[in-house]
Amino acid sequence: MYDIIIIGAGPSGMTAGIYSGIARKKVLLLEKEAYGGQILKASCIKNYPGLDNVSGIDYAQKLYNQVKELNIDIKFESALEVKNYDKFKEVITNKNSYKTKTIIIASGAKNRKLGLNNEDKLIGKGISYCATCDGMFFKDKKVAITGGGRTAIDDALYLSNICKKVYVIYRQKEFKFDSINLSNLRKKDNVEFIFNTNIIDINGNEKLESIVLKENDIDDTTTLKIDGLFIAIGHIPVSEMFNNLIKTDEKGYIISNEECTTNIEGIFVAGDIREKNVRQLTTACSDGTIAAINACKYIENEKQTDKCI
Repeated sequence: MYDIIIIGAGPSGMTAGIYSGIARKKVLLLEKEAYGGQILKASCIKNYPGLDNVSGIDYAQKLYNQVKELNIDIKFESALEVKNYDKFKEVITNKNSYKTKTIIIASGAKNRKLGLNNEDKLIGKGISYCATCDGMFFKDKKVAITGGGRTAIDDALYLSNICKKVYVIYRQKEFKFDSINLSNLRKKDNVEFIFNTNIIDINGNEKLESIVLKENDIDDTTTLKIDGLFIAIGHIPVSEMFNNLIKTDEKGYIISNEECTTNIEGIFVAGDIREKNVRQLTTACSDGTIAAINACKYIENEKQTDKCI
């Protein structure tokens, strides 16, 4: 039986692994794809304290090496179901099942995509899902951002202070909310709003060259030449295997407190899968730290309880 099973080998999961390993717990780290998670798409990390010009791939590799040095079991399997029993928990994967005293869920969230040709091909080559991560690469250049939520507006305001021109593209005729950032964005001379319009195609070979726009109910299309496209239409939490056991909000994010605990004792959550307002590399690592420390405390408390019995 494991002390801790961590589901997901992104920054939060691997940070949890490092803290759990240092505490000399028996740990299993499960990852269904490639270790690193969404940070792998970052061509360069500039917003993490102490790191300068490190690629997402290099950063993920350094984390992975730290985890390996602690002799943590790492298996590339997909977690399908989590079960909770009186004295232990169980994680069922596509290959096996594992018993554990505690679980840290760090399965993350994936970007909601436009679903257009060339979108995946040009990620990191002009297309980004994170303005605060990649905005500085487009200093004094022309960019577009698509989305109609607060994140899109906040990102557009951030980009307007960096980029020469920012096009804000939204499929509805007007935003469904108001905010100080939206009011400030409307005052910007380098920002142009394009309403009632969808992006229907993305052009570019080695890098993004332009996007094709189509206004609703109009047959004609327009080609807009830009250097960067930021897609801010939301995320999809990877929580389908926990929904029957772990409480989530209406979007599927796991509900927790600042101690990263869930509604089930002994099951913790960290990173982008957690319901919260800020999702950054720094906050992911912070969650992983907190979840691991509290998982270790839970195990020690259980040991004391057993002694009393």
